Amino acid sequence: MPSIRNSIDRLAAWLAGRSHVTLRFTVHQRLAPIVEPLIERLLLFDDDGETYRCSISHWTLNERAVLHTHRGVVSTLRVDGPLQDAGRTCLPLGGLIEAPHVTAHLDPIAARQLDNLLQDAIDEVIQNWIIEHGLYDQPRQRREIDRRRADREAKRIIAAWVSDATADASGEACREGSDHA
Repeated sequence: MPSIRNSIDRLAAWLAGRSHVTLRFTVHQRLAPIVEPLIERLLLFDDDGETYRCSISHWTLNERAVLHTHRGVVSTLRVDGPLQDAGRTCLPLGGLIEAPHVTAHLDPIAARQLDNLLQDAIDEVIQNWIIEHGLYDQPRQRREIDRRRADREAKRIIAAWVSDATADASGEACREGSDHA
């Protein structure tokens, strides 16, 4: 049994004072090409690995697989899957609203309605940003980036923003994670 073997390996590593353990598992051959790169990214012992791990850490907290999580500053909508065939459309199994003084479970119809409203609102805000910043007038960029150069430039911009005397003394709240990308 892989889970027992993994537990024994973790215990043996802990007793031996090693910081690494060996995990063994079997995966269907069709899933292997999808799962392997994900696992490799999760296991990176650097800022990227930490970010990947944090972005999925909530997975173990939920009873159902999460289709979408819409996060505001104080409110969250979680849409639960897996999607269910409902004729000419698909519906989630439900959803969860968490807000100050409110925790509410949504049925499949209400979860889909609120999810659609939030997706429409996101699209509208993005379209307004594109127009406001003249992005339609600029050449379309490639999706891929040169990490080394792009990260260096991003860190330069952040350092300049931090040192800028006109920046608000309190700064903006640091919002991290995949749901804020």
